[in-house]
Amino acid sequence: MVQDNRKKVRQVLIITLILNLVVLLLKAVVGTITGSLSLQADALHSVTDSANNILGLVTNQLSSPIPDRDHPYGHQKFEAIGALGIAAFLGIACFEIITGALNRIIFGGDPVKIGGSELWLLIIVLGINIFVAFYERKVGYKIGSKILIADATHTMSDVWITISVLFGLIGVWQSERLNLPQLQYLDILLAFPVAFLVLKSGWQVLTSNLPWLVDQVVIAPELIHKIVTEVPGVINCHDIASRGLLGRQIFIEMHLIVDTEDVKIAHDITEEIERKLEEKFAPVRILIHIEPPEYKSPKISYG
Repeated sequence: MVQDNRKKVRQVLIITLILNLVVLLLKAVVGTITGSLSLQADALHSVTDSANNILGLVTNQLSSPIPDRDHPYGHQKFEAIGALGIAAFLGIACFEIITGALNRIIFGGDPVKIGGSELWLLIIVLGINIFVAFYERKVGYKIGSKILIADATHTMSDVWITISVLFGLIGVWQSERLNLPQLQYLDILLAFPVAFLVLKSGWQVLTSNLPWLVDQVVIAPELIHKIVTEVPGVINCHDIASRGLLGRQIFIEMHLIVDTEDVKIAHDITEEIERKLEEKFAPVRILIHIEPPEYKSPKISYG
């Protein structure tokens, strides 16, 4: 039976949205006060965090796993579309970070001025980000939500970005005491690894969701063939296909030849096949096409 976890996903997204707005506000205020390019870029990254939560709430409302007349296979791919939206936001953030850093290098800018109080605020921000990332990831894996896992991946990139920015700003903070004005360049240089981390997160989100959207095979047809041919009464199983997402909803179809001409016995054999596949890959919807023996094919799958 397909589980509808949208209520739990919505609850998590609302909590993280509130926390991400707090993080965004703190980063924007400190970044503006200090003039830190890396921190302003980090704040931009946090804008995408909040936007992703809002996007997640919208797609979550649309992604019911329960089929209806217009969507007989359910609506779950709306979640994957939302996750791809997150990847797009990450790409935009990466571009903005690199552009800002190059502009500072070429055209220059005012030196960064930061003190201990601003650094303590960033440590609080870091703690909130770590909590959000682990909270979303834990719930996401528990209930099998692609949107929560994708958002947790995004937030985890924010954690590493904030850590790198924090260390860079500590160096900038010490530049006057150590009489090393070159440390001011740490703020600019750190903008580039920040951009790399943002890009990496976007790529991970993209590659984990595209197979679902393009109906890439989810279970090796050889494995399905092995399970099916172990059922008594099965002569041949071929043209096997599968799609979906393990742990959420899988669709399997196959052509089957059984050792009987009795419809009732053939039906019982297919029921046993469905039971075994459901036991291993639940939740799963299975379509079995019975064929006469002369249709026997050595081709397990397509291609």
